[in-house]
Amino acid sequence: MVSIKKEGILLSKTELSFESEGVLNPAVIKENGKIHLFYRAVAKGNFSSIGYCLLSDPLTLEKRLDLPILVPEFDYEKHGVEDPRIVKIDDLFYLTYTSYNGVNALGTLATSKDLKSWKKTGILVPQIPYEEFKILSEFQGAVPEKYQRYNKFQMSHNDSDPIFLWDKNLIFFPRRINEKLYFLHRIRPDIQIVSVENIEDLTPAFWKDYFLHFNDHIVLSPKYDHEFSYIGAGCPPIETEYGWLMIYHGVHDSIDGYVYSACAALLDLENPEKEIARLSYPLFRPEEKWELKGEVNNVCFPTGAVVENDTLYIYYGAADERIAVASLSISRLLKEMMTSAV
Repeated sequence: MVSIKKEGILLSKTELSFESEGVLNPAVIKENGKIHLFYRAVAKGNFSSIGYCLLSDPLTLEKRLDLPILVPEFDYEKHGVEDPRIVKIDDLFYLTYTSYNGVNALGTLATSKDLKSWKKTGILVPQIPYEEFKILSEFQGAVPEKYQRYNKFQMSHNDSDPIFLWDKNLIFFPRRINEKLYFLHRIRPDIQIVSVENIEDLTPAFWKDYFLHFNDHIVLSPKYDHEFSYIGAGCPPIETEYGWLMIYHGVHDSIDGYVYSACAALLDLENPEKEIARLSYPLFRPEEKWELKGEVNNVCFPTGAVVENDTLYIYYGAADERIAVASLSISRLLKEMMTSAV
């Protein structure tokens, strides 16, 4: 098994009103020798914004802002901007997050050229009711029971506002592949993948065709016991000589509720719809006190990663209340995974 070092808590909540209830699930990127960390900050009432801090090395905090850098501005995110991820493609930074209006949780994009000024592009994923999703996706056969199970809220919620299928964990690949932009997203319980030439191609007509061929776009499904309930994309894919390394979260039900673990898979470099390998056991799971008890117990939720020489640092939300770091040898992980290549 791959040896994991739990480095401990990197960031905790403070008495500042915007992060008094928790800090978690950070986006992480290294630029010009510095590590930038954008994290979900939770205020009373479960209203989320995006905070920022700067690291001088993977484990050392250099600067932390006392105000959020992204806050809810539009109706579709009035209850929070949550769980950011970040990549740089060409000269543009893509920061994706879940916008939450109190009912709908949908993948959303903001972009920047300097990591300071951000332009909100808006919701990228489809705004589609469950019943419409069911009708379109049945073109390839009946929608599996698992999709009905995990989307009961969207099926049964009676509200005057539109109710859409929850579509979260929107994460871009950090470069174009065959001249196309690729991103992952998650309609529970699987992880799906999208490719387009330009963001503007994500039209209603595009999504209608996408759902008519929905099964073709499922890149990973739950496979092992530790991810049996559902899975979701975690850190942005990391390019390696063997393929795109995906660090994602796997969830299984237990007597104490859901348990979130960090997991690993490899996707083909030029055809990322193809799975090459998957670790058959959790990369790491909740074991430490800061992972077992918090706002939500038993959670390791990886969302950001940095590679320094042979060390992979994984940044994760711990029990939905604090940010922690785990480290491992990336070469040993890849070797372990390639021995079980599919």
